Amino acid sequence: MGQVRDIMTRNVVIIEHSKTARDAAVLLTEKDISFLVVVENEKPIGIVTERDLVRKVWAIDKKTSDIPLSDIMSYKFRSVTPTTSIEDAVQKMLNNNIRRLVVLEDNNLAGVITETDLASYLRSKLLIDGAMKSVESK
Repeated sequence: MGQVRDIMTRNVVIIEHSKTARDAAVLLTEKDISFLVVVENEKPIGIVTERDLVRKVWAIDKKTSDIPLSDIMSYKFRSVTPTTSIEDAVQKMLNNNIRRLVVLEDNNLAGVITETDLASYLRSKLLIDGAMKSVESK
């Protein structure tokens, strides 16, 4: 099996930790994505998801522009390196019941790997394996 670097998304949308819940919501909507990596001085310190916005903003009961991102983001996030095997990344996601992993190289953000990345990879692999079997059987 390949490595995370083979299938990770490199162009990660980030947001500074000093921003607000509203800033995050606008960025998620504009980019049509479900999560952002939160950075401080360009270093990843957490993530914020659509789910965080829905659940936590509702509970705070303030205007989104008055809620610091630091109040709703998740500081704990799981990570892998670009050289982590895809199999190990999948296992980490399953073991932790998560949908995405941040990819770090020397503590710098290198990318992310999501369920969608994995599904695309597996689909391609299955199609290639199926084509190979078809050729071999002829």
